[in-house]
Amino acid sequence: MKIFQWLVVSLSMVGVLLVVVAGPATRADVWSLATAFQLLRWGAWLGAAGAAGCLLALVVSPKQRRATALLVPAFLAGLLAFAVPAAWRAEARRVPPIHDISTDTANPPGFRAILPLRAGAPNPAEYGGEKIAAQQRTAYPQIQPLVLTMERAACYSRALSAARAMGWELVAEEPDSGRIEATATTLWFGFKDDVVIRLAQSDQSCRVDVRSVSRVGRSDVGANARRIRAYLERLAD
Repeated sequence: MKIFQWLVVSLSMVGVLLVVVAGPATRADVWSLATAFQLLRWGAWLGAAGAAGCLLALVVSPKQRRATALLVPAFLAGLLAFAVPAAWRAEARRVPPIHDISTDTANPPGFRAILPLRAGAPNPAEYGGEKIAAQQRTAYPQIQPLVLTMERAACYSRALSAARAMGWELVAEEPDSGRIEATATTLWFGFKDDVVIRLAQSDQSCRVDVRSVSRVGRSDVGANARRIRAYLERLAD
């Protein structure tokens, strides 16, 4: 029985290890994104197998204190190794497979300064048109322009401060034209998503439009919509 216990504990630990290293190693260019996804898949299934085995061992030998002290943490670790990729997969299925989100889908803000940085990126900087817009409207109806009651100069200063507070790397600051371009880097995998902010004056109000586009990946798993919502909420406070 001890051999079985050590086997299932090892499965849980290996599953956790694969899930944990998949992101940072991809960010460090140790392996490709495709390899990272494979590691996540293997980590999830090994974690699930380890957790199931730990649970079985606990049921079979409930009074072994030393075994319990080892099996319970391993069970929780294996469960976590399975739950994290499973949650991402569920979210990816829930949202549309798009990676370009804009508050203005009829006339989305375009990139200029960031274009050289996207050279060679799998995803184009050009907007995908009505097909993408229709999917966005269905999945993210709350993504709308923000209108602030202030002059554009004050609005620009506020928008720039909010962009800095988001931790983005500022690429272009154009107060005269009311434009800001920046790059957001995700924490775990280091994905590069580009953001453009466009301000337009109307009477005593300033309209703020934001577009966020991933450089890689068919689906952003909702990341760009969350980023835009977080930015506009910060700007509105």
